Amino acid sequence: MHMLQESIRNIAIIAHVDHGKTTLVDQMLRASGAFRENQQVQERVLDSNDQERERGITILAKNISISYQGIKINVIDTPGHADFGGEVERVLKMADGALLLVDAAEGPMPQTRFVLSHAIACGLRIMVVINKIDRDGANPERALNDSLDLMMDLGADDDQLEFAMEHVIYASAVNGFARLDPDDGGTDMLPLLDMIVDALPAPDVDVDGPLAMQCVTVDHSSYVGRIGIGRVFSGTIHQGEKILVVKNDGSRTMGQVKQLFTFDYLGRKECSEVAAGDIGAVVGIDGTDIGDVYTDPNDPVELDPIEIDPPTLAVVFEASTSPLVGRDGDIVGGRQLKERLDQEAENNVTMRIEELADKTGVEVAGRGILHLSVLMEQMRREGYEFQVGRPRVLFKKGKNGERLEPVEQAVVECPNEYSGKVIEVFGNSGGTMSNMEAGITQTHLEFRIPTRGIMGLKNRILNVTHGEAVFYHTFLEYGPFVGDIGSRQNGAMISMSTEKAVAYALGTLQERGALFVEPGTECYEGMLVGERSKPGDMVVNIARTKQLGNQRSSTADIAVQLTPPRTFTLEEALEYIMDDELVEVTPKNIRLRKRILSDIERRKWNVRHGLVKK
Repeated sequence: MHMLQESIRNIAIIAHVDHGKTTLVDQMLRASGAFRENQQVQERVLDSNDQERERGITILAKNISISYQGIKINVIDTPGHADFGGEVERVLKMADGALLLVDAAEGPMPQTRFVLSHAIACGLRIMVVINKIDRDGANPERALNDSLDLMMDLGADDDQLEFAMEHVIYASAVNGFARLDPDDGGTDMLPLLDMIVDALPAPDVDVDGPLAMQCVTVDHSSYVGRIGIGRVFSGTIHQGEKILVVKNDGSRTMGQVKQLFTFDYLGRKECSEVAAGDIGAVVGIDGTDIGDVYTDPNDPVELDPIEIDPPTLAVVFEASTSPLVGRDGDIVGGRQLKERLDQEAENNVTMRIEELADKTGVEVAGRGILHLSVLMEQMRREGYEFQVGRPRVLFKKGKNGERLEPVEQAVVECPNEYSGKVIEVFGNSGGTMSNMEAGITQTHLEFRIPTRGIMGLKNRILNVTHGEAVFYHTFLEYGPFVGDIGSRQNGAMISMSTEKAVAYALGTLQERGALFVEPGTECYEGMLVGERSKPGDMVVNIARTKQLGNQRSSTADIAVQLTPPRTFTLEEALEYIMDDELVEVTPKNIRLRKRILSDIERRKWNVRHGLVKK
């Protein structure tokens, strides 16, 4: 029979990147006494992965739990970024309620839509937390109204809206306070914990029924293999018991539970059983995967399979063929690269990783540039050197055999005077405007645009707005193919030799475009050293020095005034390159290069493929 597990609350936290989610969780842990007074705590406890700290994004949904007034609160962190959409849908299945965390000055942001729409569709009760109420420009009332409007837009029902209106907390996570009214002078986080315990629903489950638990995240340990993490929907799972494992495709195998863990503050603690309503981790199920249902062999329970969103972009990893290979990294072989990617395929269910038929490389498909570049960044930190080609958009076949391509929702906020330029840039990239709101100084623009059109778009937007625009995009859906889209117009400057760049040569080249290198940069034949200000590639000599006559030079022409070179992050480099170019990734450098390094070979190739006349 169903009953409420009053001693448990499972809540998901939904927030835009930077709105203070991780800080809020730190403060909740502190308020509940998870850290002893004198214990030094690392800021932002949840972001355990180096890159998460630096990029300020949460990549892997984490679980932590807080004990408060004898109640266990399982806090489920959701990634804020749509590139990790596969994670979002799954982790929400573990929750009964959600906190929507909104910045008091900025209001709800586009990336919040994605997670929030899933939370509403799952029927979760949503509590609004207006954070950063003490910062300049904070307008808690407007932020709340905008949040309720957004929930309405996303199809929230009357119960959900009424609940959200009545359950609002005003907080400043940085300063460690949460209040029922912005001005009531409270100085601790307890009103937030009280409201979670009093208002958000306890799990409604059948503890004595047949066992049913669904695995929503897979962790991997080199000692025990795969660990299935999920919520127990009914019954109780015990250590040592034999269970039936039902896969997403309906196939069935038997397994045995070797160890069980529940979440305890930031860690896990081993236990002998996990009852319905709680979240646990199961060790001992070989090859367990997302969506697996662990159930009673004598009385199996059926749960809906978990759909993982299809990847939208693919990129090919190859062993580096750069003349400078092996200078920065110590892992350069093709075999090691393949082994590392096979290991990723084991742990990372949201990526599709397959070796190419001709064995020249491994294709990795994911949910966007960010998703793919996080893996590359991880690997370069581990000492790998490799090269990757231009990301390829993955098309799908529609019901009537038509070609469908991934479409994104893009949002730009820019000073009013640039809005026309921004609309023009989107128009040239296959985008259509879906919404425009002009404020006093800033215009808010929304577009639908194919993922193909997003490549390299950020650069063009920053150019036309003189760096003053804010640009976000999130995956929306698969839509009809829109035909050709403009890509990079300008040609590249390509080094003709393998030498160090010289200031004198760069001084003459910078008049013809933007440089990517500075004096002393190691360059090689076929490497991209700059972008011309007009179409057509140009091969340049980056090591040319001045011919000295016998007259003295005045000191005036010795110092060449060089503009600082343009640098690329991994994501920018991937969005920038063309089909005949590669990004070379090493632990210390990101270089752009032509696939065929030799100028003569490139010309022959172009003639053979009919790109130029003989």
